[in-house]
Amino acid sequence: MAAGDGGDEVRVLQNLRGKIYDAKHLVPNKMRDFFCTINLDQEEVFRTQVVEKSLSPYFGEEFYFEIPRTFQWLSFYIYDKSVLQKDLRIGKVSIKKEDLCNYTGKENWFMLQPVDSNSEVQGKVHLELKLNELITDNGSVCQQLVVHIKECHGLPLINGQNCDPYATVSLVGPSRNDQKKTKVKKKTSNPQFNETFYFEVTRSSSYTKKSQFQVEEEDIEKLEVRVDLWNNGNLVQDVFLGEIKVPVKVLRNDSFQAWYLLQPKENGNKSSKTDDLGSLRLNICYTEDCVLPSEYYTSLRNLLLKSSDVQPISASAAYILSEVCRDKYDAVLPLVRLLLHHHKLVPFVAAVAELDLKDTQEANTIFRGNSLATRCVDEMMKIVGKHYLKVTLKPVIDEICESPKPCEIDPIKLKEGDNVESNMDNLRYYVDKVFREIVQSSISCPTLMCDVFYSLRHLAAKRFPNDPHVQYSAVSSFVFLRFFAVAVVSPHTFHLRPHHPDAQTSRTLTLISKAIQTLGSWGSLTKSKLSSFKETFMCEFFKTFQEEKFTESVKKFLDDVSSTESKEPSGLSEPVHLKEGEMYKRAQGRTRIGKKNFKKRWFCLTSREFTYHKQQDKEPIFTIPIKNILAVEKLDESSFNKKNMFQVLHGEKPLYIQANNCVEASEWIEALCRVTRCNQKRLSFYHPSAFLNGNWLCCKATIENSVGCARCTADVPADTQIEIDGDRETERIYSLFTINRSKLQKLEEACGSIAVYQGPRKEPDDYSNFTIEDSVATFHTLKQIIDVVEKLNESHEKYQKKRSSSAKYGSEFDVFEGTFICQLLKLGENTVRPRNVFCQGKKAERIIEQPE
Repeated sequence: MAAGDGGDEVRVLQNLRGKIYDAKHLVPNKMRDFFCTINLDQEEVFRTQVVEKSLSPYFGEEFYFEIPRTFQWLSFYIYDKSVLQKDLRIGKVSIKKEDLCNYTGKENWFMLQPVDSNSEVQGKVHLELKLNELITDNGSVCQQLVVHIKECHGLPLINGQNCDPYATVSLVGPSRNDQKKTKVKKKTSNPQFNETFYFEVTRSSSYTKKSQFQVEEEDIEKLEVRVDLWNNGNLVQDVFLGEIKVPVKVLRNDSFQAWYLLQPKENGNKSSKTDDLGSLRLNICYTEDCVLPSEYYTSLRNLLLKSSDVQPISASAAYILSEVCRDKYDAVLPLVRLLLHHHKLVPFVAAVAELDLKDTQEANTIFRGNSLATRCVDEMMKIVGKHYLKVTLKPVIDEICESPKPCEIDPIKLKEGDNVESNMDNLRYYVDKVFREIVQSSISCPTLMCDVFYSLRHLAAKRFPNDPHVQYSAVSSFVFLRFFAVAVVSPHTFHLRPHHPDAQTSRTLTLISKAIQTLGSWGSLTKSKLSSFKETFMCEFFKTFQEEKFTESVKKFLDDVSSTESKEPSGLSEPVHLKEGEMYKRAQGRTRIGKKNFKKRWFCLTSREFTYHKQQDKEPIFTIPIKNILAVEKLDESSFNKKNMFQVLHGEKPLYIQANNCVEASEWIEALCRVTRCNQKRLSFYHPSAFLNGNWLCCKATIENSVGCARCTADVPADTQIEIDGDRETERIYSLFTINRSKLQKLEEACGSIAVYQGPRKEPDDYSNFTIEDSVATFHTLKQIIDVVEKLNESHEKYQKKRSSSAKYGSEFDVFEGTFICQLLKLGENTVRPRNVFCQGKKAERIIEQPE
């Protein structure tokens, strides 16, 4: 099994990608500062930059992240930014997890819905309900309802911290409302209540005392059990966390035990006018992959990896994948990673680039479109160029963001009192510095990028032999326009900065990016090119750059990064910044009152050490050399009743850290594991919980330095390929082929028609969008793809049946009258079978859990 591939277990993996475009007609109806967030249930995992003074803000931000936990709702919130008060939530777009498939890969306008605290719910509650018949002393019969509220799971964070939950349990009817209350559980999102409540449902016929409700024996058909979850506000108002309702009639004199998804109040999300708040334009792509053991993918993997050897390349499995996917980006993401993982990317990129060049008629338009070739190179640079960007740009980007100088040179945007000559000097200083860092960085350019650029350069020279400059523009169109310039204008996206820059700095970075694009475009500093500038002020600015040294510097840099000659290793005298940001850490020493607390600190990870600081840019107050880190693992939430915690094990006591959300925690763990993967003294076992009050909470061992009780998730050193999960990428490609099965068949029919008739295509509309250079070779590959996909379908179906038969469901199904089991058997082939049942009244929901 190749490094980085999965093991023998079936894994269910989720990711989310897409783009937040813009909003329009927002209220309040005046110019405000807006930003947008992405939330998994109530947990914020992404935030856009603030767009100032607008009613229709354009965000234009892409997002991509792995989702490390189960969730119910994906929500997008629009905020009105406030300087002195709490940011105001204007409206939201909330989509149920099971409905995400309806929007995948599509650009949609969503109407903003009102934000009502009564509708902001998440989590589930575990109940056991029982209806008993009691015989009184005189022999008469009455009914008693027993409600055992066991526990809750996944309640939301309140102001970023675990809540103080309690529950009210009520028996509700037309003329009664008997309510009881649990104890408050402190600082937990997974409270264990284990409290039982008893309610009289009917009175005995001999009961003579006046009843508290109007009728002597209320109709059981009208009664329901209601459980409300609340956060105890202490000195402020309690916050509603969700409710569930169960009709008493469904119990039928028997016990019923199940998990229930918490629901909003019935009137919690109603609004007379839902179109008054404005709308938000989004592109969302959610995927959930059921990754089988590695050996199941051997045939499909081999078929894809030999793509670069197929003649013509348009008849290869990898190329056909891009042809049948509606959005090439869907195909490019897993394809590039898989080929990169198995060292097959360079020949494939060369082959598709050569095909791309056949359709390029003018040298000055080379590699400017969004073809398969350009998309593959873009994705490759994002993956292998992260380190290179940080080495090259991070120091100067930090300087620009932390010590900003006014750089606006557009006369329309100048503020009162601004000096355009001074601003132009400031911009020139920054551009010179960024340009100098780039053209002197060739020694740090990854070998793989150099190999790809070498292929592109020579293919371009071959296609346009009479143009001496095309070999340079073929490379500059990627490395300047699509790599450095994009990273400069969006440093947060490329992890060069932990936060979005402010509006003025963003404008400065945009102007620098424009300048870098122009400087990097071969021959752009000639007088004829200056006249083509769209903005007059940029034309004036670039008149100061007409010096031969800029052109020569670009030429030398492009020569260096498109050469296959071996380079001396850079040695990197300075450590490379890999990740930084604010998190909470537990005090490693005791406070004066003897209790260890959590404090906010600024964390920084470099290729040499892991540090935390009281504030950003301050000296570190604690340092762990990377070579001393023994393991990085998640920490059980029960240790400190806090979510999103992980531990860094080193020579001293464990360092316990709380990230701000689940995505951030996952990213920190991954980054730390990656940089320490070759440490020689990595642990094989660790304690998943903390050592408190004289023993380990996980195994109850009383010796603090005892060997861990759980195996580490990654105890074997591996090479750099561990960053790519080859099986996961192959599963994603299989899913894409499955989704586009009809297009595969249509393409197969087109190939057969061409091969048989050898004449004009009779129905061009059916396949005019496909590239068919060799119908016989393409038909042969298609047959192989369809066969392989069918075999994988069978493997998935067998797994689903096995999982279904071994899964545990709720203890009783009489309430569903046998229909729920039938629904389970009808689930699609890519649906993971549920283990437990979640109920709301008569309706059953499901959640993914591993079978025992």
